[in-house]
Amino acid sequence: MYIALSWRNLWRNKRRSLIAAASVFFAVLLAVVMRSVQNGSYAYMIHSSVKFYTGYLQIQGKGYWDNRSLDQSIVINKKQQQEILNIPHVISAVPRLEAFSLVSHEKVTKVSQIIGIDPILENNMTELKKKLVKGKYLTDSPDGVLIGQGLADMLKVSVGDSVVLFGQGYHGVIAAARLPVVGIVKFPISEMNNAMVFLALPNAQNIFSAYGKITSLAIMVDTIKNQNKVYKSLKAMFNNQYTLMTWQEMMPDLVQGIEIDNASGLVMLIILYIVIAFGIFGTIMMMTSERAKEFAVLISIGMKKIRLIWVSSLETVFLAFLGAFAGTVVSLPIIFYFHYNPIPITGNAARAFDTLGVEPIFNFSTEPSIFINQAIVVLIIALATALYPALFIGKLDPVKAIKS
Repeated sequence: MYIALSWRNLWRNKRRSLIAAASVFFAVLLAVVMRSVQNGSYAYMIHSSVKFYTGYLQIQGKGYWDNRSLDQSIVINKKQQQEILNIPHVISAVPRLEAFSLVSHEKVTKVSQIIGIDPILENNMTELKKKLVKGKYLTDSPDGVLIGQGLADMLKVSVGDSVVLFGQGYHGVIAAARLPVVGIVKFPISEMNNAMVFLALPNAQNIFSAYGKITSLAIMVDTIKNQNKVYKSLKAMFNNQYTLMTWQEMMPDLVQGIEIDNASGLVMLIILYIVIAFGIFGTIMMMTSERAKEFAVLISIGMKKIRLIWVSSLETVFLAFLGAFAGTVVSLPIIFYFHYNPIPITGNAARAFDTLGVEPIFNFSTEPSIFINQAIVVLIIALATALYPALFIGKLDPVKAIKS
């Protein structure tokens, strides 16, 4: 009876009910859009950063991350790499042999990071070929090196010139080679642009006497939410034989930056919730005050206050549900549209994104939890405002209300 009566009461004054439901509707819509763009931007930034070089996960020799020594290199054969690729949600596994060496041309010498790569696998993950500004890309044959544009400028080399590598190989063996520059690549991050030299993995293994060895295997996962599943599978596969690192461990600065930004975003969201709460409360208070005489008449003809409180509270519940449901439904096409058609960023902000190697766009997240959580929070706020009509009716003096 209470439910039917409450539902009918809503539509006795459609304008008043729609105003109340609209306040909840816009609150849910605004909260969902705000949180979606925030979470979507984080996910996109993380994916772009790990795809740029590290991968979501890396398999390394024990102690390699701290020492960066070829002596901590490991052997992961083709069969094991294929087994890793067969793990659900793994989309690529990229082997690398990394070492530091002197790179010389004529009278100029610089310390550089030498990276032996599988040209095809590396390009599939990091799109290294797209960064080529001059010359040609690497092949599996030992045909030379790719060199960062900044380093090429410092050494005063171009495509066709040769550079000399001189360093320390596996177990202290001298590593030296004279290699032609086949291409020049440009990175948005100056530290990489000024120090990186790429060559085919078999060539690097020969030069550094690390035959069949790699220093890391970078692993890309389809989405960040599946990272832990893949991590557990790899742990079980190698049984602590090697060190397994996550992107959070390899890029703590990015994690810290996201945490700080997320905290500020949550503060903004809390402020939004407070504004929403006052907006909904103001609407409910106005509706309740308008109905004071109506409540007084019902009490005067014998309706108990507790029943009237139940009816009034149910009305608020219905309005809150209607507004929250409508806000969630309307937000769905908006979020999905901007998920597949991100908003481009221009100006100085775009240049800041470019320096990080991240495409300057605002991406939107379509995680179901965003819609559910925001709707629930706004719904709780709306339901909390039902206390006001209950207290108002409880203190209502029918005689004074009718006279006023």
